[in-house]
Amino acid sequence: MPHPRTWLKPLPQGLYCEPGDFFIDPVRAVPRAVVTHAHSDHARPGHGAVLATPETLRLMEVRLGADRVGKPQPLRPGERLAIGDVTLWLEPAGHVLGSAQVAIEHGGCRAVISGDYKRRADPTCAPFAPIPCDVFVTEATFALPVFRHPPPEQEIARLLASVALFPDRTHLVGCYALGKCQRLIALLRQAGWDRPIWLHGALAPLCETYAALGVELGALRPATQAARAELVGAIVLAPPGAGADRWARRLAEPVIAQASGWMRVRQRAKMSGIELPLVISDHADWDELNRTIDDTGAPEIWVTHGREEALIHAVAQRGVRGRALRLLGYAEEDDEELPVAAPEAAEAAGPA
Repeated sequence: MPHPRTWLKPLPQGLYCEPGDFFIDPVRAVPRAVVTHAHSDHARPGHGAVLATPETLRLMEVRLGADRVGKPQPLRPGERLAIGDVTLWLEPAGHVLGSAQVAIEHGGCRAVISGDYKRRADPTCAPFAPIPCDVFVTEATFALPVFRHPPPEQEIARLLASVALFPDRTHLVGCYALGKCQRLIALLRQAGWDRPIWLHGALAPLCETYAALGVELGALRPATQAARAELVGAIVLAPPGAGADRWARRLAEPVIAQASGWMRVRQRAKMSGIELPLVISDHADWDELNRTIDDTGAPEIWVTHGREEALIHAVAQRGVRGRALRLLGYAEEDDEELPVAAPEAAEAAGPA
């Protein structure tokens, strides 16, 4: 059997499948791309053709514009497709709506590329489905033992407890526009928050797309058009950094929060001016990364965009071979955007 090392190769454009002549999540424009999900560090514009789940293709059109996505080729999870000398299919990754792992078989050998993934239940997307394989290519965003995420319900309970404690203040929660925002809304609904949730305008289009794709989010309101009195005691979701904009001055003595796996690092939260750090991640933590590798039964893993060395060392203790791909161009969770800043800090810095 030809080992995946001979036909699945890390190139400057991204991970290249030679017998199928396509790239997975390429960071540069290529003739043929397979895209795992619609976050901007994985879903780039300008490809000739793009294979992905129907949801990912729709989200890419909203984010990039239909004319910049490339020729779309939708593939539903579990549906197998022959491309050149390989068979390819997608399975859910549990990261965001439409996110998928890429399974490739060639010459009797199977490689699975995880993309970004998480193992926690998420009402806004299909859960991760482990795929037995010979080589598992895994992300490693939080691949250090210090990263053990608490239950997201616990963090939502902390947010609601703060809202109850400070009923005259607005809670401004920084969150990534795709996936994190919609997940927070769904978690709040599950926790019993049936009041309107207020959104910064940058978050609204993707929430509308989620709703059009069948994800119910409840009553949402535009925060940037609200009167100050309407936002007293309210929960407002906004992109990290939006709290420094002029519109945020209408918020009632805001409690600045942010939802991210990086909020586990208290110094990072403190330096960003976060009063209420919420450790809610859309990536697997240390224990979940190791459990997932065991679930695949893969005798060899390749590790990409994250803390590669620690994970490779840990699996070696269990007899699993490891390799660091060192692919470039993929962002850490939420690092594409600035953290939320308090409105008074924006005023001190001058006009927005």
